[in-house]
Amino acid sequence: MYVLTIDQRGSSTDVDRVPDLISELAGLTPAAFERSVGDELQGLVAHPAEVVDIALHALRGGHWYVGIGIGAVVLAPGASPREGAGTGFVAARKAVEMAKTAAGQVPLSVVSGSIGRTAEVPQHAREGAVACTNAEAVLRLIGRLVQERTDAQWRVVDRLRPLQERGGRHGSQKLVAKELGITEQSVSRAVLRSGWQEEWAARPAAAMLLEHAHSQIKGDR
Repeated sequence: MYVLTIDQRGSSTDVDRVPDLISELAGLTPAAFERSVGDELQGLVAHPAEVVDIALHALRGGHWYVGIGIGAVVLAPGASPREGAGTGFVAARKAVEMAKTAAGQVPLSVVSGSIGRTAEVPQHAREGAVACTNAEAVLRLIGRLVQERTDAQWRVVDRLRPLQERGGRHGSQKLVAKELGITEQSVSRAVLRSGWQEEWAARPAAAMLLEHAHSQIKGDR
């Protein structure tokens, strides 16, 4: 399991955005997210592709710090994530705190729950930690594309995504242009400048690195 801890940025001078994000995430994943404390929410996610989806969605609006922890998870069936224990939760806490100190960078961090627990770190745990670092780097690169999109570009790519997921790539830009009342050339420019194709080419790489970290980190098997 992956533990995600997501904390609101600048909450002391902003509205409470936790309920809205919880509602939005319910449309992205079957994993249940809930407020953990204050302006923070937490959830356990089973699949790395969903972790990528959730992280990028949270980064989109620029209102959240995203921490991803990978390690042991101890949680009774049906219990709330607030009742969970294990190194995965500790790693997620460390990750969100690291995201808060990522000055000038995309506020996301991925942390291993294995490194630092013992003097002798097994090889597989070291490999898992390296995979976490690499996943973080890829997610930050994609996150930069997501955060820098304009509203006009989002209007285009938000309509392209369901068409792509249904396998309707051929002619999809023409359909979006007709729906938005703009030219196909405008849609094409928005796709190019938004980094849409680069994002979706890189998402599987981020998921693969998260999965590799999950398989290597001791206690998360």
